Amino acid sequence: MTAEQLQSLIAAGLPCEHLEVTGDGRHWAAVIVSPAFEGLRLIKRHQAVYGTLGERIQSDEVHALSMKTYTPAEWAAQP
Repeated sequence: MTAEQLQSLIAAGLPCEHLEVTGDGRHWAAVIVSPAFEGLRLIKRHQAVYGTLGERIQSDEVHALSMKTYTPAEWAAQP
C-alpha cells in the first residue's frame, strides 16, 4: 500500500476538501477535512474513515492509521 493508494481509498469514500497521507507502508498518518464530519464526535469521524478502508484494516494491510479529522470550519480556524 502506498500513500497515494490510501489517499485514493479515503477520498473515494468521503468528500474531502483537504487530505494528506504520510507513512511508511504500515504506519500511516492522515489529515482529513470533510464536510461529512459536521456534527460528528471524534469516534464517529474515525469510524467513517475506517469505513472507507474496509477489509484493508481487518486484514492488516493498513496496520495503523493516526488521524486528525476536521470539518471545513475547524480547518479554516487552524493557526
